[in-house]
Amino acid sequence: MRNPEAMLRDIEAETHFCQAWIGKTRLDSRVMQAMAKVPRALFLPEDSRDLAFRNGPVPIGHGQTISQPFIVALMTDLLALPAESRVLEIGTGSGYQAAVLAELAREVYSVEVIAPLARQAEERLRDQGYCNVHVLQGDGYAGWPEHAPYDGIIVTAAAPHVPPALLEQLKPGARLVIPVGPAGGPQHSTTTS
Repeated sequence: MRNPEAMLRDIEAETHFCQAWIGKTRLDSRVMQAMAKVPRALFLPEDSRDLAFRNGPVPIGHGQTISQPFIVALMTDLLALPAESRVLEIGTGSGYQAAVLAELAREVYSVEVIAPLARQAEERLRDQGYCNVHVLQGDGYAGWPEHAPYDGIIVTAAAPHVPPALLEQLKPGARLVIPVGPAGGPQHSTTTS
């Protein structure tokens, strides 16, 4: 089984390889510290925990996956969250991305459409002591307007377009990081401020 240090080396190598596309040679050290701190294996089904530190997506049930560590780190880095921020995540999945965000933000609000995943993520996050993460089971295209405006919004699954409701819930100058394109097809990441 690989270890967290190998995962971090993979993220650094992938960042170097992709520097022409992402416009940077390294990710923010705070993001890398958060990636090192969050126990990724505990956000996976027990029978998949041996895959926790491999730099690839891993199935979590209900036809969903936990994103590869490089993508989690890159999207988190692109948010450029200020200290004491409030962030919205669309697509809680296993809760891993929310936990990484919780290491950087004051409050994390996360919306998951699949009810069993929302319940499992909420339980995992609570068990890991992430009391600054709030999970809502619902349609992420609507966001979570009750807690807006947000210092950043991250969408963890491809969307065919940028949902207008999410743009309306951003603070002025804040960023929305979202992969846009058809599911299973080519996507491009959009960062809006």
